[in-house]
Order: sequence, then C-alpha cells, then structure tokens
Amino acid sequence: MTSSATMAPHCNQRSLTVPDIVRTMRLYQKTRLLVCTKYPFSLSFKPGTRFSLLSWKTYLRVLGTVQSQSSSTPSADSSQYGLNHKSNSQTYDGASGFGMVGLQNQFNGAEDESYCNDEFASDVEKIYRILRKFHSRVPKLELALQESGITVRSGLAERVLNRCGDAGNLGYRFFVWVSKQPGYRPSYEVYKAMIKSLGKMRQFGAVWALLEEMRKENPQLITSEVFIVLMRRFASARMVKKAIEVLDEMPKYGCEPDEYVFGCLLDALCKNDSVKEAASLFEDMKIQFKPSLKHFTSLLYGWCREGKLMEAKVVLIQMREAGFEPDIVVYNNLLGGYSHAGKMADAYDLLKEMKGKGCVPTAVSYTILIQALCKHEKMEEAMRIFIDMERSGCHADAMTYTTLISGFCKWGKIEKGYEILDSMIQQGHTPSQNTYLQIMLAHEKKEELEECLELMVEMQKIGSVPDLIIYNAVIRLACKLGEVKEGVRLWNEIEATGLSPGLDTFVIMIHGFLGQGFLVEACQYFKEMVERGLLSAPQYGTLKELINTLLRADKLEMAKDIWSSIVNKGCEINVSAWTIWIHSLYKNGHVKEACSYCLDMIEADAMPQADTFAKLMRGLRKLYNREIAAEITEKVRKMAEERQITFKMYKRRGERDLIEKVKEKDDGRKRRGRRRRWGGGRHSSAKAL
Repeated sequence: MTSSATMAPHCNQRSLTVPDIVRTMRLYQKTRLLVCTKYPFSLSFKPGTRFSLLSWKTYLRVLGTVQSQSSSTPSADSSQYGLNHKSNSQTYDGASGFGMVGLQNQFNGAEDESYCNDEFASDVEKIYRILRKFHSRVPKLELALQESGITVRSGLAERVLNRCGDAGNLGYRFFVWVSKQPGYRPSYEVYKAMIKSLGKMRQFGAVWALLEEMRKENPQLITSEVFIVLMRRFASARMVKKAIEVLDEMPKYGCEPDEYVFGCLLDALCKNDSVKEAASLFEDMKIQFKPSLKHFTSLLYGWCREGKLMEAKVVLIQMREAGFEPDIVVYNNLLGGYSHAGKMADAYDLLKEMKGKGCVPTAVSYTILIQALCKHEKMEEAMRIFIDMERSGCHADAMTYTTLISGFCKWGKIEKGYEILDSMIQQGHTPSQNTYLQIMLAHEKKEELEECLELMVEMQKIGSVPDLIIYNAVIRLACKLGEVKEGVRLWNEIEATGLSPGLDTFVIMIHGFLGQGFLVEACQYFKEMVERGLLSAPQYGTLKELINTLLRADKLEMAKDIWSSIVNKGCEINVSAWTIWIHSLYKNGHVKEACSYCLDMIEADAMPQADTFAKLMRGLRKLYNREIAAEITEKVRKMAEERQITFKMYKRRGERDLIEKVKEKDDGRKRRGRRRRWGGGRHSSAKAL
C-alpha cells in the first residue's frame, strides 16, 4: 500500500524474512517430535532467556535418520477440539466462552511438503498482486490478467481464491475473469469457495445468482454440500428464516434434503444462538425427517450453550424415549453445560456417573472441567483435575495443555505458562498457533511488545509461522503503544508470508493511524478495506470514528472521498450507515451537505430516522432555508405514506428522541462532574482502599 512505504520501520529494527525461512523449515515441524524424543531440549522460547535449540548442522545430520523413522512412528494427537465420535460428530465451540479454547488444525505434512515444490506458487502470487493493484478498475484488471502470460489450468483458480482469503471482492473479480477464459469450466471446489466467500460478505443475492448459473451450465456440480455452506452462512448472519428457506429451495435445483442436511441446519442454528428456532423447526419437521442422535445432540448442545439446563434435560429425556442412549459427545455437552453454569458439583457427579455406566471420560471431558476452573481463577483445583486425569490413565492432549497455559496466562502467571509449555513439548505434543497465542495475549495485556516480537521470531525459527490472529494481537499492541511503524512492518510481513490481511487487521491498523493522527494513511487503509469487500454493518463503528475524526480536523473533502468509495464500490449501505454520515456532517457544522446527502438517501429508498429528520429541520430553520426543508419534508411525507406511517407521529417521535438524547448527554456530564468532585469516582475509591 502507499502508506507502507512512507511508514518504513527504523533501519536498526531486527527483522526476519519469513518467506525465506518458511520453505527451508517446514519439514522441521513434521519431525520435531521425533527429534525432541531423541535429543531433548527446551522449546518454550521464553523471551529474555537463552534459546537452547539444536543447531541446523546437527539437525541436518539427524534428519535422515528421523525421516526414515517418521513413517513408522505414530504422530502426536493433532485433532481439533471437537466432540468427534464414530456415531456422532459435533464440534464444541470455544469462541463464545462455552466449551474449550479453539484449537487450530495441526500440521499437515502432505500440504506443507507440496508447498515447497508447488507449481502454482509463483502464478498465484503474480495474480494476487495484479488483483490488489487493479481490482477497482475492471477493464485494466482484465487486461493485466490477459497479458500476464499465466496459463489457466486445473487447480489454479482454487489456489488463487484461497490466497484472497477474506478479501471477497478480489476473489470475485478473479472468478468473473477466469470464467470467461476459453475452455475453462469452474470446478466444484471453485464454486464452493465462491459461495463461502460471497456468503461471508453477505452478498446472498450473488450466491443465488451463482447457483442459477451452476444449474444452467454445470448442474452435475450442485450437491447438498453447497446448500449446507449457504445454510451455515445464513445462520451465522442470524438470518434464520433465510437459512430454513434454503431447505425448501433445494428440490428446485435437483437436490432432495435428507436427515443429514436437516441435521446440518439444526447444528448451524444451535451454534449461532438460534436454538429456540432450531427446537421449533425440529418439532415441525419430525414427520418429514426421522430424528437421529445427531439431531438431539445439536439441540442439547444449543441449550447447554445458552445455560438452559432444564431444556437440555428435556432433550435428554426425548433422546432416550426415541431409543438413543447418550454417548461420550452427549455427556461432554452436559459437562460443558454444568461447567458453564458454574455447577461444578453437578459436573463432578456426572463424571462419576459416566464411569459407572461404562462411558469412560476422555481428555476432552477433563479439559472441559479444567477450562471452567481456569475461567474462575481456580488454578490449583484445575491442576488437581489434571493430576487426577493422568492417574486415571487418561493422558492429556494438546488441547488440555493449551487450556492450562491459557488459564495461567489469563491470570498473569506467565512464568507458569512457560513451564506448562515445556512440559507439553517434553510429553511429545506439538504446540499449536493457539497455544502460543495465549502467551502472546498475556504479554499484550502487560504491554510487553518486545517479548511478543521475540516470541514470534522464535516461533519462526522452528517453522511455526504465526497466523493472522497472532499478527493481529501484536499489531494491536504496537498501535496501542504508538509504534505504528512496527505495525506497518508486521503488516508487510503478513503479505510476504502469503497470508491475506483480514477485516480485524484492517480495523486495527485504521484505529492505530487515527490514534497517532495519520489521517491520510488511515483513509488509504479504509479504502483498501472497502475495495477488498471487507466492509460490513458491524464495522460501521470504524466508519463513524474515521469520518468524525476527519471532520473535526476540517478535512471535509477527505471525508467525502471516504463516503464516495463506499458508494462507488457497491457496498450495501443501510439506514445506519447513512445516519452515521449525515449526523457526522451535521454535528461538525456542515448542515447543507448533510441535507444534500439526506436527499441522496431518500433517492436510494432509505427512509431517514425520525431524529435525523428532526435534526435537519432544526438546522435548516436556523439557516432560513425553507426550500430544502420543504423538499425533504415532502419526500419524507411520501415515504411515510408508502410505509403506512403517520407523518405527525413520525415528527413527534423525532423531536422526542432529540430531547431524550440531550437529556442523556446532560445527565452524563453531571455524573462525570460529580465523580471529579468526589475524587475521581469508583477507581479512586478502589485505589484508596
């Protein structure tokens, strides 16, 4: 990006060229456990301590021996933290705090061996650079791709779409171009990747259009898995009715929904806080789809996730009445429910019941209990459970160790976290990205940037390249401490490693630039985020802060340029976005511009909020501009009639909302004044105590 060049890091900054080390060190990750067994050494990389690692010469000498053993040596447990069972498979979600800390997929040797000798690597990077440079200018983009000399072949499109990551617009532009190439027919994987990408961008109209194209040109590629992807995207967007409608639309495309598809729909709803709707759907569809153990397990998981144990017990009764006996997955979900609700005594009783019924608790079962204890800072009890687990013959897995490390680091005991990490490696478990992330977050909390950077370097030395989440954490800390140049250096490192900066990365950088007063750079990153198709409703807070900062600095033209970039790139602009823009203009004294954009809003068939209308009318009365006031009033009156809203009530509600907002503002000012008079309020009182 333009700003990256202007914000170059200091010359004496220690840097590591990640692409160079990735290709030479990937194989080390695969054989590390075997080397650790034969030549024990510490891999905790505690910042500030000497890094005791085998030299590369020593490593290369033993590599041939280790490689010959690797085919016959069992690998460490690399399963995700999911409640997987032969008869019943379900992922246990840890992101919400219910369940375990999410564990990323472990090392896949086949993938990374092919990384070095990948025939697509250079072409993928070349296409990605072209997409980034010309994606906002379609004719130039198509010309550049045409003149690139790259031969479109099987497998290339999938790799390019994967390289684009969350930047859906880049992937979509490439998909449109490659579909026009002579002799090229998109594969099933390409279509599936596009549906995922467009669904993530909430471009559901484009998804249905893509499905129509598939039906006309490649009907044999339409499978139930494609619709399952779409269901999950609707469910994650909390569009429950739309997700259910997918089930009804499937027959039109030659796919009949079965118990498996219905189970996936229930699972998606339950994992996205729509268990009530899932339970209602389950009751309505009992006749059409025969209930299975997976259906009951999804509902039980959903109720446990929401902490409604009575409803979960009802599902358990229904499950038994239907002839299904609880398996380890069901019991683990119940353990999670009790632990999440803080009912540890009930959780311990359930653990004993499992043993009595011959359902032997697994590492997952114990890890659920350990995480609940770590959450409430009961680390001694968590360690006791860990020891009891080992004594009972159930060996801890990578997730168990990661949970303990997370617990100690969360409560500021980083030293203990490093000790657990050493123990984890000595037991033959490979730390995941998430394992290192827990330590990284602890350093971030203590604002220890140098320690974070050192830990990243040591990770890279053993071939464990930091993922985007780790980069985001370190960039966030760098920006918080005012080290924006270091943030830019890390951004460039992300691009160099083959990762694609995601939405969170952009938001962090934009806020970092705003905090340091670099308005031009903040605008450049925001426009890049918009052009890559990453702007969505939840990020309107970033939009509001950027626009208000620009207008407070009298940068009206820059603010208009930001708004134009959103409009011109075809982003779905809802009433909230319009309201943010118009209110920001009005608040900073640009009343005429606010009124002009209000008229644009009406032209776009978006009705202004009542307080927006009232605010603009007040401003126009002060300016004695009756013509614009009359024009806006007439158009809003027509929109109110079309929507069957009484215009008088609309005006009154607007005035009332303005009065209430002024009152809330005054009350807040008074509260802050009282706190200052009382010595700083609650925080000062706490310090005094």
